[in-house]
Amino acid sequence: MTHGDVAIVGGGAIGSSIAFHLVGDAVFAGRVTVVERDPGYRQASSALSASSIRQQFSTPLNIHLSRYGVEFLRRAPDLLGVDLALNEMGYLFLADAGGEAMLRANNALQRAEGCAVELVPPAGLAKRFPWISTDGLALASLGTANEGWFDGPSLTMSLRRAARERGAVYIADEAVGLGPHRVDLRTNGRLEAETIVIAAGAWSAGVAALARIALPVEPRRRSVFVFDVREAPGPTPVTIDPSGVWFRPEGRFYIAGTTPAEGNDPAGAPLEVQHQEWDEMVWPALAARVPAFEAAKVVNAWAGYYEYNTFDQNGIVGRHPEIGSIIFATGFSGHGLQQSPAIGRAVAELIVHGSYQTLDLLPFGYERISAGRPIRELSVV
Repeated sequence: MTHGDVAIVGGGAIGSSIAFHLVGDAVFAGRVTVVERDPGYRQASSALSASSIRQQFSTPLNIHLSRYGVEFLRRAPDLLGVDLALNEMGYLFLADAGGEAMLRANNALQRAEGCAVELVPPAGLAKRFPWISTDGLALASLGTANEGWFDGPSLTMSLRRAARERGAVYIADEAVGLGPHRVDLRTNGRLEAETIVIAAGAWSAGVAALARIALPVEPRRRSVFVFDVREAPGPTPVTIDPSGVWFRPEGRFYIAGTTPAEGNDPAGAPLEVQHQEWDEMVWPALAARVPAFEAAKVVNAWAGYYEYNTFDQNGIVGRHPEIGSIIFATGFSGHGLQQSPAIGRAVAELIVHGSYQTLDLLPFGYERISAGRPIRELSVV
């Protein structure tokens, strides 16, 4: 075992970002090995995400993580040699009377953190976006900068490619054993390293369990529907309806989805599109909110996993309090892809320098779980 060697279990956006930032640190002198059991990323959250980025969170740390993320996306041509097609059309959160107070509270926090967001009353909303129906709305919050969508799969693959070009080694294998300074692989024997990073996304709890560590992270299925309309309504931000249904443009089409109905969101459900969600939940909300969507026609759909932190819907990042050689980077509950650049930078700093250098992620540490101190993210989409 060479001093400073790092093994990362999980080679999606988070794991590859950690590898990229590690091998790019001039102080780091070890080797980086990334273990990925699904090298084609057929079930990876990174590849099946809706690939959006926002600042409108209720947790300041999430705001700052995504703020670095959008800066990284803008600089991707220089950092990764690829244009990630960042489209900064913003996010539009809609609230009815029951959600107005929370929207105002979130907006106040976001503005205090320097976010470019503004509250828009129904009359102003109708003027700015004449395609939208304001029936039942009390208020909206619009992000006017640093929000939108991008090419998520390209981000993951570019981070992977750049990390490998800098010297990181990727192994197509599965972790079947885990302990201090070791990862036992199904086909490649034992991998030894000074530091083990669990960045296995929706499957992180299973990896942690190999070391008898309880991790409150579950794979939750989310369906995304691609639909066409006869006539595009006009410039459209990522829009979140009070019903929980979201939608945004995707090329000449649109995509939409929602949180499954209560009782229909089991952990580890098969990656099968839940078409009844379109019929019973998504389309009715779209048709009511955007008259032009009444004649929407589904042309494609996919399902992806959401690494859901059942404890407080925020990321779990940092060293295990008792097994210091194990570091977590998981549980981001739907916003891991957009925050992967900042998480990669932070975990690399923790490994190389012994502490966070640019953004303090200690509040997202594992200790809050055992202590029962949740940091609730209220703006989960």
